[in-house]
This record gives sequence, structure tokens and C-alpha cells, in this order.
Amino acid sequence: MATTTFYAANTRGYANHGWLDTHHSFSFAGYHDPSRIHFGALRVLNDDTVKGGFGFGKHPHDNMEIITIILDGALEHADSMGHTQAIHTNEVQVMSAGTGIYHSEYNHDKTKDVTLLQIWIFPEAKELKPRYDQRMYDPAGRKNQLQLLVAPMDATEDALKINQQAYIYRTTAEAMQSVQYKLHDATHGVYVFNISGKAVVSGQLLQDRDAVGIQGAATIDIIAQEQADLVILEVPMAW
Repeated sequence: MATTTFYAANTRGYANHGWLDTHHSFSFAGYHDPSRIHFGALRVLNDDTVKGGFGFGKHPHDNMEIITIILDGALEHADSMGHTQAIHTNEVQVMSAGTGIYHSEYNHDKTKDVTLLQIWIFPEAKELKPRYDQRMYDPAGRKNQLQLLVAPMDATEDALKINQQAYIYRTTAEAMQSVQYKLHDATHGVYVFNISGKAVVSGQLLQDRDAVGIQGAATIDIIAQEQADLVILEVPMAW
């Protein structure tokens, strides 16, 4: 029998650093909630707004799969592997930190905010060679359907790849349209984050920035009450 856990938007961790306005779905930095450390292999889902001209200075990561989804604006990335490029609206970046990397992220625009989701997923193996990739995704490809953004390294699907048996999809469902998600592995859990709009996911109403964690389901039914933009994360739970 499937179990669901509702995560209301206003129960997330929150910090405003002036240049950075951030909400944490799971314990992160100064926010700690013993009941919200991770959801299976999903360790971090930060909802960030970075002011124009500001950003995250050079800092290290290791043994983590880091995925950045740009919702609006552009973020300039530079890392110790030699990559220096901007990530724009509708682009997704993956970075396998592996044995260790340094990188920085700055708002590419001096006057406009950039909004983004940053996701961390535990890798299935440690001390791997670091790697980087990014891709633009056409919004038309997720209208009333599932658009695959990220998949495991050994997956045959055309998507950005990470070192974990995890999948990330995005869908924009119009009012009264339905989308069904079928899990790749019945032992996995699914975390659905509603970026905007209103939708019922496995019987749970989600509004702006609400989320639901689902375990023990083979399929997930999404019914939009009004146009809704959602990110669907399927991850191993034995973590």
C-alpha cells in the first residue's frame, strides 16, 4: 500500500542573506530538522533566488550528484575542471563531484534576479571521476507530458546522466489535464515538488512550492486543477 507524506511550502527551512533568498526542503546549512534529513537518495532540494550581480564564491564539493534547474534568469558557473559558462532559463546542469571539485556560481545578470532549484543526490559509488554537463530543454516538450531531464549513467534514455539509479522529470500540465508517472523501480520512492499552480498528486493537493513524498506506489497520478509546473524525482529509498 502506498504511503504519502505532505510537505507544505511554508514548513521548509528559510534564510534571507540579502543577496540570497533560499528555502530548504531538507536540513541544510543553519536549518536542521531531524525528520527532514533526506528522502532516500535525495539529500537537498534548495529553492534559491539570487540577486543581480551576486552569487556563491568558490567552494568545494565531493561525492555528490548536483543538479541545477534554472527557472528564470541565468547563472554563471566556473569550476576547477575548466568549465566557465552560463546556465539559462530552461537549462539543466549536472555535476558529479566525485573525488572533489571547486566551483563558483554567480548571477549572470547585474540587475535581474535568477531563480533556480539546486538538487543534491547521493551517488551510488564514491570517489568517482568528476564530470560536468548541461542541456537546454524545450518547454513544449513537457506540456501535458513528462519530460525526462536526468537519468542513470546506464539508462538508454536521452537525458543528462548521473551516478545514481535516479530519474528527474518535469511536466507542465494545463488545467484539468492529467499525467501519469510509472516508476522505473517499484522499490523507489517519488518526491514531487510543485513549482507553481495547483495539482492533485496521488490524492494530495499541491499548491505553489508544496511537495509530496510517495512510497510503495507503482504509478503516480497527477491531475492539474489549474496550470501546474512540477518536478518529479524518483530515487532509491535504501539510503
